[in-house]
Amino acid sequence: MSHTKTMTPDLAPPTALRDKLAQLVFVRIGSNLPPVRRVNEDESRIAGLLSECPIGGLLLFNGPWPEVRDTLARLQQTSRWPLLVASDLERGAGQQLHGLTVFPHARAFAELGEGAAQAVAEAATHTAREALAAGVHALLAPVADVNSNPANPIIATRALAETPELASRLVEAYVHAANAAGVMCCAKHFPGHGDTQGDSHAMLPVVDRPLEALEATELPPFRAAVAAGAPMIMTAHVSYPALDPSGAPATVSRPILQGLLRDRLGFDGIICSDSLLMAGVRDRYATEGEAACAAVIAGVDLLLDVADPSAAVEAMARSVESGSLSEARVNEAFERVWRAKSKYMAPAKRPCPSSDSGDAAGLALRVASGAVRCWPQEHGGPLLCLRDQPVTVCLLKTSQLATDPPEQPLAAALRERLSDVRYFELGPDASDEDYARALASAASTPQRLAAMIVKPSAWHAFGLPKRHADHVHAMIELGDAAVASLGVPTALDQFSNALWRLCTYSDTPVSQQALAEHLRPVEALEALPGC
Repeated sequence: MSHTKTMTPDLAPPTALRDKLAQLVFVRIGSNLPPVRRVNEDESRIAGLLSECPIGGLLLFNGPWPEVRDTLARLQQTSRWPLLVASDLERGAGQQLHGLTVFPHARAFAELGEGAAQAVAEAATHTAREALAAGVHALLAPVADVNSNPANPIIATRALAETPELASRLVEAYVHAANAAGVMCCAKHFPGHGDTQGDSHAMLPVVDRPLEALEATELPPFRAAVAAGAPMIMTAHVSYPALDPSGAPATVSRPILQGLLRDRLGFDGIICSDSLLMAGVRDRYATEGEAACAAVIAGVDLLLDVADPSAAVEAMARSVESGSLSEARVNEAFERVWRAKSKYMAPAKRPCPSSDSGDAAGLALRVASGAVRCWPQEHGGPLLCLRDQPVTVCLLKTSQLATDPPEQPLAAALRERLSDVRYFELGPDASDEDYARALASAASTPQRLAAMIVKPSAWHAFGLPKRHADHVHAMIELGDAAVASLGVPTALDQFSNALWRLCTYSDTPVSQQALAEHLRPVEALEALPGC
């Protein structure tokens, strides 16, 4: 079976208005959110939808490899016109295509110093090869936001850097590598989501900075993406009064999309929306169709994550008929999407992810290991711990996702290195008794490690809850405790009295392995106490 239906020169494009509008619409397949659905479990729903509405493509979540490849191939054969498949693969293909490579969060790459750009390029190349092998044509990455606000709840470690200079350099490296690999990439979230204190999944954030500040910080990475030839840029569901005094989110702002992105930055690729299911734009309109119309009028070419495609298409068609949405604007958007399909879905030999899976896994571990930082910095090397003495490890999780494993991989990685690991996971539903048992264990062992997962996650609270912070402080008071953040370094600020503080900038399995490997078992107290 062919992996995907491909674009050929003799394939006639749609000509009817509603068919062209449908090509602007991308629908979710699979879900990581309740009710959780794997891609192969969602096949029949999408097949039924295709018989009603000739959508342009799919937004893929939760696809097990290799089943996802065959599911997409069957749907391509079902679809009247080829489906462009996109997926959030910021952390590698394995983020959504389970069984393939998962890299650390983007911020970990910056810790590699001079080798960061090369590592970013290599990761983009591996991600492209694995995605294409599965039938995914578009990577919704890189994040081009500058994480300038430490309180940002949704960008944080997803961003490549805290400075526009480094972010620009790494975004450029990613775009060049993706283009060379033949995959479509997407810089996001224009004109910059890095200085928000709200999550656009749940609200409309406002970046109330003057134009000069936006020019200096937010825009440089997007300028770099345009200069490097990024084929697609995603909008932010964020308001920027200095760019559009109406307060409209960028997704529905013509001054931002046409005036700034098109006219001033010179971008001529596809402008795609962020998910239309997100409150940052959804709550502004009575219906999804109204939101879709407003976005296309403003300059969006591709609408992501539409819940009811038939209703959205009908709303846009009525808008054309009433004159509020010009047919010229529809044709402009359609032609961009069709050109992208012609370029990225042309017949080609598709790589096999297993051919370089070892190289990809090795790169992921090198990045994760190189990103581990330890304070006091003068210590520098791995933390010493007694191999045969018990250690209590408490992993604190602010959220529990339906797709989380029964036990985080940190536990197994530590057990491989130490003979007596007493491991506790304290998540959002942990009871008073769970906390008491974990603290009692910490009091009975000479070595203690508190690890915290503090990362951006859609529709989840950001930061360390007071109950978790109190537990870490209690472990520190017992003496000889190390504290690690599997995420943002600012989570460590309140624990300056810990024996050691570590940050991995990510909680992906390879970053948890890197944390475990930063502990060097010794046979006797030959140097420093604790681990």
